[in-house]
Amino acid sequence: MKKALLVLKDGTFFEGFSFGAQGESVGEVVFNTSMTGYQEILTDPSYKGQIVVMTYTQIGNYGVNEEDIESIGGPKVEGFVLREYKDYPSNWRATESLHNYLKKYGIVGIQGIDTRALTKHLRDKGSQMGIISTLDLDPLSLYKKVNDHPDISEIDHVSTVMCKEPYWFYRDEKLPLCLVYDFGVKLSILRNLKRVGFSVYVVPGKSPAEEVLSLDPHCIMLSNGPGDPRILNYAVDNVKKLIGEKPLFGICLGHQLIGLALGGRIYKLKFGHHGGNHPVKDLISGKISITAQNHNYCVDIENLKDQVRLTHRNLYDGTEEGMEHVEYPIFSVQHHPEAGPGPNDALDVFERFREIVRKYERV
Repeated sequence: MKKALLVLKDGTFFEGFSFGAQGESVGEVVFNTSMTGYQEILTDPSYKGQIVVMTYTQIGNYGVNEEDIESIGGPKVEGFVLREYKDYPSNWRATESLHNYLKKYGIVGIQGIDTRALTKHLRDKGSQMGIISTLDLDPLSLYKKVNDHPDISEIDHVSTVMCKEPYWFYRDEKLPLCLVYDFGVKLSILRNLKRVGFSVYVVPGKSPAEEVLSLDPHCIMLSNGPGDPRILNYAVDNVKKLIGEKPLFGICLGHQLIGLALGGRIYKLKFGHHGGNHPVKDLISGKISITAQNHNYCVDIENLKDQVRLTHRNLYDGTEEGMEHVEYPIFSVQHHPEAGPGPNDALDVFERFREIVRKYERV
């Protein structure tokens, strides 16, 4: 096996072995606590710009297939870090190995490292930039490279993962039209909008608000996506123009963009929420759902208390997980109700938005 090296921005490094593509890759290193669903994680556009560490010990044992993807065009992660890679998949749905899949799309991976020690380090010191290399095995050289690289908060990764042209995901003239701003939308989100009774039309994340409103959709959904929302001035400016015009629904990055458009504050979590085991309480119904999460930033809803009310709270650390506007039909959540991967406890969030749109239509 060919050696590989992972070096963090603080100088901590881990030696392991290469799998997937050969080369070097830089990204923000985050850990994901999901036990399964690595293909969905790899293809989630929200992970663009990040190197993902899987905390589960054995990855690759069920291979990859043509169905369990969350975006077109292959994996979006910058790199993949594992404890133990299994090269002999055992699953009737598998079409190829994880190694071949990553190699085909040029994704550099490293396995054979102590992911528990790495996860504890990230938990204590915080998520940070890192570099994986199979070419340069000098820790000092890689340390210099990763420290010379721009931070993830300085790069607009949304522009690289959004669709280039508008398209219909599902069209039925008898159903209300939900227009989706694509900042890196997951296919599971589009499927669930269809499931609850919407026609679904997707536009690039830079589409002017005036053009979107000219299509006269019944509602607008702001999707998930990668990176720091505070640098996405074009998106925030568009959302400001949409407020009060149509019912709005935001997921993850979309939730954060609504917060910024309302004049709120965004803060960064120490190591983020990435995984499928986060309990979230619906403060209106009292229901507790185990949710899928993938974010490094949160909206300071206390900063917006005159405009919105808190609807959901994370029971792990008390952070804000959802809000609704006190005047306009605006609703958003920080977690991923569509899962993919993860539990389906929060799917009723899509039904809730559908009811908001029904009420708005009657008015």
